[in-house]
Amino acid sequence: MKNITIAIDGFSSTGKSTIAKQLAKALGYIYVDTGAMYRAVTLYAMQNNFISRENFNISDFVMQLHKVNLSFKFNASLGFAEMYLNGNNVEKEIRTMKVSSFVSEVSAISEVRKQLVKIQREIGKNSGVVMDGRDIGTVVFPKAELKLFITASPEIRAERRYKELISRGEKIDYNTVLHNVNQRDYVDSHRKNSPLKKAEDAIEIDNSNLSLDEQFTKIMSLVKTTLKNKE
Repeated sequence: MKNITIAIDGFSSTGKSTIAKQLAKALGYIYVDTGAMYRAVTLYAMQNNFISRENFNISDFVMQLHKVNLSFKFNASLGFAEMYLNGNNVEKEIRTMKVSSFVSEVSAISEVRKQLVKIQREIGKNSGVVMDGRDIGTVVFPKAELKLFITASPEIRAERRYKELISRGEKIDYNTVLHNVNQRDYVDSHRKNSPLKKAEDAIEIDNSNLSLDEQFTKIMSLVKTTLKNKE
């Protein structure tokens, strides 16, 4: 059976990474969390004082992009690959609300997207990959055999994100998370370079009222149909 490329796009906090990991594990495919890559680049910008609430020194930041080295290393105990920035495991750091508040701004920079898209295409050039992000089906892999667009209401997504942050020990309130979700939706959808949008041939999945098992079963059915059609 031939392998396929599965491109998963959608809004923030829709559980794209969760379903992508499930699919990759079930199919024995490579999983690539492109959101983690953009978060890691954002963390680099924050660590080196290129971005703050008051200022974003884009020109100097872009000049230093060549110093950003990203890699994924599989963690057997967790069952998925973790994000490494310049040799350091930053999986926990990139999931904080601080990084979330800046990631859409950093992701909108054309030089950043160009560099990361090149890496993403190299990883998935031989198919057998599940990749999630904002522009996988429209820019990174426009010829992917299966394209999914995951969505859910902002309120439900904010509630999910809020519970996740609280479970990690962050002190945050729901309204702050909801504001961040809506803000990221707007920036991601209106940026000049590779805006978030549903590919014409993508299948939309609204998981507002779906359990993880229901979503997995529904999408696996689509995967099996796609694989069968490729035989």
